[in-house]
Amino acid sequence: MNAIDPRPQDALRAELTELLPPPAVPEFAPERERELRRTLMAAARPSRPAVWWTRKAVRFAVPAVVCGIAAGAVLVAAPPEPREQRPAVRAEGAAAVLSRAALAAAAAPAPDARPEEYVYVESLVSRAGRPAGGGSAVVEPVHRRQVWLSADGSRAGLLREEGAPDAELSPRLPVYGLEHRGAEPRKTFMEPEGPSVTAPTHAFVAGLPTDPEALLRLVREQTRGGGGDADQRAFAAIGTLLAETWAPPEVTAALFEAAARIPGVVTVGSARDAAGREGVAVARTSGGERTQWVFDRSTSAFLGERTELVTASDAGPAGTVLGQTAVLAKAAVARAGQLPG
Repeated sequence: MNAIDPRPQDALRAELTELLPPPAVPEFAPERERELRRTLMAAARPSRPAVWWTRKAVRFAVPAVVCGIAAGAVLVAAPPEPREQRPAVRAEGAAAVLSRAALAAAAAPAPDARPEEYVYVESLVSRAGRPAGGGSAVVEPVHRRQVWLSADGSRAGLLREEGAPDAELSPRLPVYGLEHRGAEPRKTFMEPEGPSVTAPTHAFVAGLPTDPEALLRLVREQTRGGGGDADQRAFAAIGTLLAETWAPPEVTAALFEAAARIPGVVTVGSARDAAGREGVAVARTSGGERTQWVFDRSTSAFLGERTELVTASDAGPAGTVLGQTAVLAKAAVARAGQLPG
């Protein structure tokens, strides 16, 4: 006679479930996907003119992480820290994941911040720093970050981050000069340069091409001056545009489609953002670091980013998380410091 396992059936089912791979992401038939894309892209038009802000001054702090979700705030509570796992990387399927993300983005509400308003972004962040004396990277705890940016870029914004004093984010950069030795420093301001893919304003982002091929060509042209891997520069620039601007739905969709055309972009079967939300991810590896964009499995909405070492270096062993973010809320508010209703 076979022995009967005394454990409850629910416990056995949970244990067996952990042995299974992550559930497959559902795919549309090609004809159905093309039909949905045409319908959504035709319907995804701003209900009123898009208004945008400059992010020049944000370079003094770690950039905010945002995505094209509704203008009303969407708040998400961070779950407990998940058990560490090393997901397998698959070399196929990135185009399908990004195509579904493009469809979801095309159906999202358009930005509605007015020129006199501020865009409020709330996120969870964690970053790694290197000690002054050298050694492995030190990762700070996940903490809340709030930023208010002038919609038209004409007024100073506000950065509020746990563990640090509030910081003003000015659209102009202060410069101190000396007329002669011993003179008092004279404060002047450096006006922002013209907008570009690497230093975008909202007006610039609103005017980006909605054709993925044309958009990718523009990104490559405007990131040509950097060193290293040209494809990684393009991937990083698109990630910045997705994370730090509030683009019209059709532009966000085109950004995802453009990223799918970059060589070396793969899928990661399971990844988590800084809030612990699990999803499917697309990623690209360069210089021993893997940068991942995490998407909700059900809605294909962008959740956040995660960067980790894939090979050991002086920054730490393989698997060291160098940075992670999670978008919690995005909304238009009347003034800096105001929370969305």
